[in-house]
Amino acid sequence: MTVHDFAAIAPLLILSAAPVAVMLVIAVRRSHAASFALSAGALAAALLCLPLAASCSPRQVTPLLVVDAYTLFFTALIALATLSVLLVSHDYLRIHEESREEFYVLLLTACLGSVIVAASRHFASFFLGLEALSVSLYVLIAYLRINASCIEAGLKYLILAAFSSAIMLFGMALVYRHSGTLALAGLSPAEGAAEPALLAGAVLIVVGIGFKLAVVPFHMWAPDIYEGAPAPVAGFVAAVSKGSVFAFLLRWLLEPAAAGDGPLGAIFTGIAVLSMFAGNLLALFQDNVKRMLAYSSIAHMGYLLVAFLASGPRRVMACLFYLAAYFVTTLGAFGVITVLSDKERDADALEDYRGLFSRRPWIAGVFTAMLLSLAGIPLTAGFIGKFFMLAAGVASGRWLLAASLIVTSGIGLFYYLRVLAVLYMPAAPAVDVPVRPLGAFALAALVALLVGLGVYPGLLTDWIPAMAIR
Repeated sequence: MTVHDFAAIAPLLILSAAPVAVMLVIAVRRSHAASFALSAGALAAALLCLPLAASCSPRQVTPLLVVDAYTLFFTALIALATLSVLLVSHDYLRIHEESREEFYVLLLTACLGSVIVAASRHFASFFLGLEALSVSLYVLIAYLRINASCIEAGLKYLILAAFSSAIMLFGMALVYRHSGTLALAGLSPAEGAAEPALLAGAVLIVVGIGFKLAVVPFHMWAPDIYEGAPAPVAGFVAAVSKGSVFAFLLRWLLEPAAAGDGPLGAIFTGIAVLSMFAGNLLALFQDNVKRMLAYSSIAHMGYLLVAFLASGPRRVMACLFYLAAYFVTTLGAFGVITVLSDKERDADALEDYRGLFSRRPWIAGVFTAMLLSLAGIPLTAGFIGKFFMLAAGVASGRWLLAASLIVTSGIGLFYYLRVLAVLYMPAAPAVDVPVRPLGAFALAALVALLVGLGVYPGLLTDWIPAMAIR
């Protein structure tokens, strides 16, 4: 490796060193404040190194990783998302009796794994990054050991993640048997249609990825995991974990999916339609806000597949903008749950939000903005994202997908408005958990991004055309 290679992966090197540094600090002296400050500083340093990495890109760093504008976009997105989770988690951890410092080690390791997944151009690096992410999430989901629902959620995620990884590995073995390489170039649409072993391997890998994305029919784990996991961890799983895996999927199957008349295209079309309808219809019956957001996230993965299956110049633009909007809204929604939670339980019941506007008007305003964005209402980033999705689907003649997006968005509007109605209902006075400065700052920044991208999408769309996928 050359000096330029090291410069290109400087953010990755910082994210790799950060968990080790926090562990060393813990070994010397346990300090919640020091662990938090070091973790936040490492994420900030990784973000500050992005211009240095950009000056040396595009660059293939070993056969495993590629550093290009696409990789750097997701590195920035994942690091910022992790930083927002870090900020809202600080006060959340203070009210619980668990050891706090190890949480930051696991969160940084999960962030590192997510970035490796997004930067992978090889199945070996993809699997290593995915396992670094998954193993960290096993512990993070079950982090509150005195909470039985957290332990149950952690065990469920452990079993299902191990099962999906086994399926994925078998698929990789079939691809390797045919092509003799684990590079992403080992599959092309023409070869997949003509060679059953290669197609079977690709389908098994897609099944494994489907579990990670929680799309139908691989979605049943999501509501239980989201409900049982600590609120900030649930937000990380919903946004960062899914976003990084989708980034890899788009890099791998950019061309095969665009030629969506083949077997892979048909599979993804069925998954997209089923995810949009099942996610939204099941969310209608939920009185638990976490479960509602879990089913909502299933539907949003279906929306993403509309642009994924499209063709033409709008495709990557729609996917990347929608992912950015999805990160902001999902982290914001789970951030509200986090800051309102207390020592006994997370604020995930619908009744917890009754009359919130009369008690905490600015928190109610933040949650309102996030829900309106998830519903795709104008002046929010979610509306622009859905508009790009619909435009990409229509431009490429994906009429079934475009129609499904429109119909299911209408269904989704009902359960988002149901929560909004509860927020503004009159309610008896209640004792509220104080919202501390770090959580308030994170929520304010997310709202600013949400409205900024909704009013002026050029803040992001001006950069996306340069993000060619290699």
